[in-house]
Amino acid sequence: MEARGVSVRFWDPDGTTFGIPTYPWRLAPDGLATRRQLRIRGLRPGGQDIAAQVLRRRRRRGPLTAYLYRIDLALPVRPMTPARWAALAKANAARRRCPECHRDAGYVIPPTLGMCVTCAYPEEQRAT
Repeated sequence: MEARGVSVRFWDPDGTTFGIPTYPWRLAPDGLATRRQLRIRGLRPGGQDIAAQVLRRRRRRGPLTAYLYRIDLALPVRPMTPARWAALAKANAARRRCPECHRDAGYVIPPTLGMCVTCAYPEEQRAT
């Protein structure tokens, strides 16, 4: 049963059917937010348990689930330290380095190729 495009079968604020309070997509009560919504506010869940979930129907697979956390229990995001910035820069540099020719490709190596485009298609590079 659907009312104005909202699946009523996902309305379970008591958690009797799904085990935790469940709401249809876009109908969660105030005071709850997803991880992304918390991050936009400069917050993180901070170890708290999932407070509720929102579900949205999908055609071919099971429902799309988004977990919700209480905003009042959320903690501020930890600041980036110089060591964390350095580690992030090192990880990004490793994603650009070709394992075949060991050069910085100048872009992130596609995981489907596993090497830079020059190494993956050498005959096309010689033609130009």
